[in-house]
Amino acid sequence: MQVQVPLENGFLADEYTKFASDADKIAGKPAKSFPISIKNIPAGTQSLAIYFKDFDSVPVCGFVWIHWLAANIPTVSEIPADASRNKPFNFIQGANSNVSKLLPKLSGPQLGYTGPQPPTGVHDYELTVYALDNNLELEDGYYLNEFLEKIDGHIIDKENVILPAKAEK
Repeated sequence: MQVQVPLENGFLADEYTKFASDADKIAGKPAKSFPISIKNIPAGTQSLAIYFKDFDSVPVCGFVWIHWLAANIPTVSEIPADASRNKPFNFIQGANSNVSKLLPKLSGPQLGYTGPQPPTGVHDYELTVYALDNNLELEDGYYLNEFLEKIDGHIIDKENVILPAKAEK
């Protein structure tokens, strides 16, 4: 399986990060998801799933930041920009790290995509796209631990892509 996300000058485009327009933010946080191209989906794949995370957040907040969980995505070759909000096809989305009880209430979208906001330097965000042999028995708002439990034993293939995002223009 091949997964590709367009980059601008080697970075995730501003419209999907902390530099998004106000119209593309919720509670000040980026909410417009980036487009994803998926090729060579393995035979037998019944659904796709996404886990978008930031390991570079650990020194900043103490944990790996969950930016997007999505599952039961049909076996499409393109997930368009802003799919998290516009849902061009039926799929479910999990809780992101904005749901954390360690953060102030209403700190951004808690379901679906919440974009990169590195405080300094460059953070390398990791997108993992899974090809699964089933649809997951989950509902919108599921947590990462539930997702990992449900995909166990159902992964046909997975592809990781590193998406750098910068703190300053």
